[in-house]
Amino acid sequence: MKKNKLKIILIIFVLLLSTGCAKTLTDSHKKPVKNEITGQNLTKNIICQPTNKKTIELYEKNKVNIKKLPKCEDFKVTNGKYEGLWTSIFVKPLAFILLLLGKNIGNYAISLIIVSILIRLIAFPITKKTAMQSELLKKAQPEMDKIQKKYKNNQDKDAMMKQSQEMMMVYKKYNISPMSGCLFAMLQLPLFIAFFEAVQRTPAIFEDKFLLLQLGTTPSVGIKSAAFVAYALLMILIAGTTFYSLKMNMTGNNQDPNMKNMPYMMSIIIIITALFMPSALGIYWVTSNVFTIFQNILVKRSKEVNGKA
Repeated sequence: MKKNKLKIILIIFVLLLSTGCAKTLTDSHKKPVKNEITGQNLTKNIICQPTNKKTIELYEKNKVNIKKLPKCEDFKVTNGKYEGLWTSIFVKPLAFILLLLGKNIGNYAISLIIVSILIRLIAFPITKKTAMQSELLKKAQPEMDKIQKKYKNNQDKDAMMKQSQEMMMVYKKYNISPMSGCLFAMLQLPLFIAFFEAVQRTPAIFEDKFLLLQLGTTPSVGIKSAAFVAYALLMILIAGTTFYSLKMNMTGNNQDPNMKNMPYMMSIIIIITALFMPSALGIYWVTSNVFTIFQNILVKRSKEVNGKA
């Protein structure tokens, strides 16, 4: 039953993601149009008008009628034509909230940080359960290791069934649900893509700066600029917070080399990905990681207090 629910959710996400995506602006030779100042490949289907003169010139030169678009400060969710469920449900509402907060705060990176925290607070009951499950798994790990060792040299059908039954008894003993906490993990990718789309399609955001970071510029480009220290620091924060948050969620199974190396492998994949993503996405990722780290610390301390009590 749970597998069927998982399949249905995945199908819904695929259908949503298949509608309304950011499209790269290309020139007459079908090559991506790059903003020479930021090094960013511009998006064709932006949702509001850019304000940077150089950016405006590039859009006009490549026959994009930006005058028909609303100003970013006046953008509403209902602006523009219908582009599918994905854009209507995720991208435009998210862009609207980021623009509304950014306009009032005076910085779109700070609005992105606030929205990231608000999303994590809304999802806190789910992510807290995930963190608690991780702690319970650590507690149950010695018994699970004994069962795995017991059936290590006996892989026939009956033995595998007995092993599975004994593992389920351990899960039941510690109140562990293997599928619990998967919901937010499944939502992470659509949320990340929604933030990416909102940043790429909203000039007010990708034209803005935070400290020395150009929000639309990727670290791979920014590291080559005069502000290379800021982009290098962002990459260090992404790497450090990703590794530490993954390490905290390990179950303590040191006998499995694959599990032991998982934080390293996942961190490398995320670091490589972050190099080619807008800096705004890096800020979102670091904010989300820091929230996860503090949440896990709180859950761990609360369990220690309850254990002593």
